[in-house]
Amino acid sequence: MKIVFMGTPEFAIPSLDSLIKNNFEVILVVTQPDRYQGRKRNIIYSPVKKYALDNNLAIIQPVKIKESVDFIIEQKPDLIITAAYGQILPRKLLDNVKAINVHGSLLPKYRGGAPIQYSLFDGLEETGVTIMDMAYKMDSGDIIKQGIVKIDELDNYGTLSDKLASLGAKLLIDVLNNNYPRIKQDENLVTFAYTLKRSDEFLDFNNSSGDNINRLRGLLPNIGASFEINDTILKIYNAKNSDIISNTP
Repeated sequence: MKIVFMGTPEFAIPSLDSLIKNNFEVILVVTQPDRYQGRKRNIIYSPVKKYALDNNLAIIQPVKIKESVDFIIEQKPDLIITAAYGQILPRKLLDNVKAINVHGSLLPKYRGGAPIQYSLFDGLEETGVTIMDMAYKMDSGDIIKQGIVKIDELDNYGTLSDKLASLGAKLLIDVLNNNYPRIKQDENLVTFAYTLKRSDEFLDFNNSSGDNINRLRGLLPNIGASFEINDTILKIYNAKNSDIISNTP
């Protein structure tokens, strides 16, 4: 089976690594373009690109995936696997190549680019991973296999993402080695977890302390939460509930 793998962040690494270690033929890796950081414009590779380079895998990094559709089709893959790639696949690609996705929620809950963050924002006690057929409408494809992960009260985005990524890799290999029946998603149960905006990083002190701590958990360890006092924006990376009552943050 010839596979094109499409992914970008750390979440995608266990799935790609499992494919390699289980001797699946990954003929091409597609990841997001390099970023530039700081005044010196240092080049930052995506985690998936770093892994692909370390394992001598062919890589392309289209700014827009539609630019590379014909090239991908010309490789004649049997399957496309996506895991937090970061772009919606064009209809032409999905019409020509079967594709499945590793998604970090129990669909149909949390369709979109930030399912892990939203599961923490909402204070869930459990979430999971869905392996699904790809459809043109975002995260709407048939469910192939799901697995559940308990959310610890100390989990943040980083720790929960690691748990889900590990589970996703196991489910992916299971799906590739077996023929599971597909299950249609219940459109009445759909919720969305759209890619985060800058405004999503701010705490709201009109909300409960628990709600604000949950938002912080969803933004750790890298981003942190923000709040504004006297026209000054401050960052917070650690917080806990307190019994002290105050009229100010």
